[in-house]
Amino acid sequence: MIDTPAFLDTHRPDVPDLVVPQGVTPFYLAGRPVRGRLVRVGALTDALLARHDHPEIVLRLAGEALALVGGLASALKFQGSFSLQARGDGPVSFLVADCTHAGALRFHARSDAQRIAALAASDPDADASRLLGRGYLAFTVDQGPDTDIHQGIVEIRGASLSDMAGHYFETSEQHDCWIRLACARTSAGWRASALILERIATEGGLAARTTPDDDPAESWATATTLAETVTEAELLDDALAPEALLYRLFHSEDVCADRPRALAFGCRCSRARLSGILETFSTDDLDHMAENGTISMSCEFCNLSFHFSRAEIGGASATD
Repeated sequence: MIDTPAFLDTHRPDVPDLVVPQGVTPFYLAGRPVRGRLVRVGALTDALLARHDHPEIVLRLAGEALALVGGLASALKFQGSFSLQARGDGPVSFLVADCTHAGALRFHARSDAQRIAALAASDPDADASRLLGRGYLAFTVDQGPDTDIHQGIVEIRGASLSDMAGHYFETSEQHDCWIRLACARTSAGWRASALILERIATEGGLAARTTPDDDPAESWATATTLAETVTEAELLDDALAPEALLYRLFHSEDVCADRPRALAFGCRCSRARLSGILETFSTDDLDHMAENGTISMSCEFCNLSFHFSRAEIGGASATD
């Protein structure tokens, strides 16, 4: 096996060394049972989406999924990856987006080119329900082989990915969550964003900061009503600072921004990992894979190709 670490691998294709320092801005409404995250994937969106050849309606859905997992992962305490996976009978049969605890993002989608072309021609703004069809949505926390995987699965319901995620929280997590997602190709390239609100328990420190007359249900209704006024243009505007947008939306509710979290280009493929996979194949299989003495493998997440000479891959023995 080729065990060169990815960062020392001089044969590794170039990938964007791109970090968005203020990718996720956590916030809360002082004295209210509401917390949230404003996600701005920024130029990282274009770096992630433009590497793939999917039609725009598929990339738009993928961008929303990236913003969603970036925002949800930032609210968890874990070491590993948090992922969204959607499987359906629609033109997009499979979509996965994941984010590590460090904010590294990636995605992969599978779609039927003919069905997508037909849908795009008839409805270029087709929503997630038409793209995914009937199926399921799963959210998974994977902290490695020594830890049990935590997964929640629900039936796909709702028109938009925002609706589908809201249905998950309502049925699986059983607490109020308001989500708005946006993704579009702008003059600066692809951009994606999310605004997420969660209603939290009015116990402990939060209860101590509220007044006796506060009604948690009314506070939540007020927060979501204000959030509904946000526009796609505001969410995707690079020139509008996160703090400025949060103040514009929630200044009457004493909004407080917390320390931002970074997001980054996060494909975790490496020459070493792929060579290890190749070495599980038999020598006969490897011989059939080789073209002019070279075996090529492509990563489905970052759409990069890695090339190996047949001589450097040993293959599995018949007794393995």
